[in-house]
Amino acid sequence: MHQQLIESYSYLFEDELLKEIASVGIQRKFRQDEILIEIGEQIKFMPILLNGAIKILREDENGNELLLYFLERGDTCAMTLTCCLGKTKSKIMAISETEGNLIMIPIDKMEEWLVKYKSWRNFVLESYNTRLLEMLEAIDTLAFMKMDERLYKYLTDKAKVLGTSEIANTHQEIATDMHTSRVVVSRLLKSLELEGKIKLNRNKIEILQF
Repeated sequence: MHQQLIESYSYLFEDELLKEIASVGIQRKFRQDEILIEIGEQIKFMPILLNGAIKILREDENGNELLLYFLERGDTCAMTLTCCLGKTKSKIMAISETEGNLIMIPIDKMEEWLVKYKSWRNFVLESYNTRLLEMLEAIDTLAFMKMDERLYKYLTDKAKVLGTSEIANTHQEIATDMHTSRVVVSRLLKSLELEGKIKLNRNKIEILQF
């Protein structure tokens, strides 16, 4: 675990903090499409991602989901930070986009390190700022973008997070993330293909332009 920590976080944290994280952190492996955090769950640990990708969603009272942002290596979730510090229940759902590994940091250590390590304090504050900007971007996307623009942004964002130009999600999975219908997604994907932005293959969507 210590080697993975060095690979993912050595540019952020000093050696002493990395050793503490390795000592008290609990490593957890996750599978693709695994629910990692449920809405209403009491959060007792702060996760930091070693590898893989996780999507953060909101859910309405009818169970409809809306994608807020993705997490990748070197990230943590600002909403989880808020729940940890405020000792409140989760307002978001976290689902793994790929398989991967994360480390769970106990709340008491998280608070202790805010005082003890400047690098940790900067990491937490920067994480808040980054996730806030991403949520504002999600709001702007909903408010100001047409559905075809939203879909193309969703595909390119996902491709960047996964580090590949091919997306393996079904039309229904994309529709669920975007809080729309499969029929709408299928129609818009065909339009994007005609525009030369993507290529629809069997069970895959290839992004041709970024």
